[in-house]
Amino acid sequence: MPANTMHRPLIPGDFAGAAPEVASALIGATLLVDGVGGVIVEAEAYDAEEPASHSYPGPTPRNRAMFGLPGHAYVYRSYGIHWCLNFVCREAGHGAAVLIRAVQPTHGLALMRQRRGLPEDHADDRLLCAGPGRVGQALGITLAHYGLPLDAPPFTVLAALAGVPVVSGPRIGISKAVTLPWRFGLAGSPYLSRRFAPASRA
Repeated sequence: MPANTMHRPLIPGDFAGAAPEVASALIGATLLVDGVGGVIVEAEAYDAEEPASHSYPGPTPRNRAMFGLPGHAYVYRSYGIHWCLNFVCREAGHGAAVLIRAVQPTHGLALMRQRRGLPEDHADDRLLCAGPGRVGQALGITLAHYGLPLDAPPFTVLAALAGVPVVSGPRIGISKAVTLPWRFGLAGSPYLSRRFAPASRA
């Protein structure tokens, strides 16, 4: 991903790199869906060449968006409950994406709390969007977002500022390729789904 400028909108070319590169560069970026969302503070990379990825078995009706053009949404349902949002990267046909794991909520907090079943005056929003299922629920992600371009409504994705401190470590909740340090996060953020081990700066 090229060097960031001041909160410029991301375009498909920004997602054309390898999944770990894109995931790291997304930390500190702003993600809004119909004006609701915040700052991406945690993301995980997945690639067709490693067995933890949905794309590892090859194209299927479920994962076909991962093999499409970069800069589009891949949405799947986790445990039959919540929709999870991924950003497709690499070139078309490869099969790579970045899972959005946690967001620091900044826009539309009342609506996010309502979607999450929390009281409107809920005082502590650290867990509001901590975890991919919570992100999907709070941002109103559904199957209707599957395959949509990230550079057009309802999505707004703005680049992070330069110099964002990023940490990395193993991904969460998988049983394969567990040693790959492909989970990335904003150093010191209280909005992470899980803390990173010390000395894990990317």
